[in-house]
Amino acid sequence: MVWEQRWHPLRREWVIISSHRNERPWQGERVAEAGAGRSLPAYVPDCYLCPGNMRSSRQRNERYSGVFVFDNDHPCVGPTAPGVPDPPAAIYRNSAATGCARVVCYTPRHDLTLAQLPESEVLALLRVLQEQYRDLGARDDVRHVLVFENKGDVVGVSNPHPHCQIYATNFVFKTIELEVEAQAEYLAEHGRTLFHDIVAAEESDGRRLLARCDQALSFVPYFARYPYETYVAPRETRASLADLTQSELGDFAAVLRETLIRLDNLWRMSFPYVMVLHQAPTDNAPHPGFHFHIEIHPPLRKPGLLKYLAGPEIGGGNFLNDTAPEEKAAELQAVSSVHYTEGGEGPA
Repeated sequence: MVWEQRWHPLRREWVIISSHRNERPWQGERVAEAGAGRSLPAYVPDCYLCPGNMRSSRQRNERYSGVFVFDNDHPCVGPTAPGVPDPPAAIYRNSAATGCARVVCYTPRHDLTLAQLPESEVLALLRVLQEQYRDLGARDDVRHVLVFENKGDVVGVSNPHPHCQIYATNFVFKTIELEVEAQAEYLAEHGRTLFHDIVAAEESDGRRLLARCDQALSFVPYFARYPYETYVAPRETRASLADLTQSELGDFAAVLRETLIRLDNLWRMSFPYVMVLHQAPTDNAPHPGFHFHIEIHPPLRKPGLLKYLAGPEIGGGNFLNDTAPEEKAAELQAVSSVHYTEGGEGPA
């Protein structure tokens, strides 16, 4: 049993770990498990993301055979955003939210997920995302390129076709701002990069490691805010995915794929999550010590049970994790690294 606060050095905030609460009686709502009992076809005629199909914008998708990228038909930011009116009072402020939003389809197959793609296709996807970061980040009106995947019904995904989104914005998202500050200040104070010390601590402890290659690894961090929260990172400090060498990218693809497979194998289901690439801003400012990594935030703490954000998180501003990161990592370590749909096994 773990009952303590743990410091989150990247966000510079405390996380409350109270693993005994995970077994408390639950009489609230249970959610349907993502993909449970549902078999999808390889192609869906009315899917907006399948090859050759018409989208809601009346644009037709290419008959693509690999990764397919297009400008989002319903962007949250864009170059044609209307002008910003004056705020209603002097105490309030506003500014324009401009940039570019894109959709990246991983594969023409409607019935697969990132975890089910062969390693070569995961690597091909990462190469496309490298180019997207370089292309969008070079624009004068873009200060940050946020890449993320929302996966599963319980996180509100409107289309199950495997895809991620890119928001290239004229502002830097708050979490990245916090990480930029924390890592720069840590480097200035200690002469070492913060993420290197996190990786060293995780490898020294060993209990929370999930997958490792020579140049990349994944782990459930000591300070995890969500059950099964997982980080995937290169060992060397790189500011973005685009800065990884080809050999580093190969190891990173292998570790990412194995990590996602382990999550699926845990309950033999397509595991829902929000996955975000934490990359340095593209504002031409120095960002010393910034270490690119992927964060995977699964919303479930048990099959059918969500990790709800309630009083401590929304009202108090600190996350309460009802599980111990060490216990959740052990569960993921115990499953096969071969996807269950291909004969891999879940926990014994």
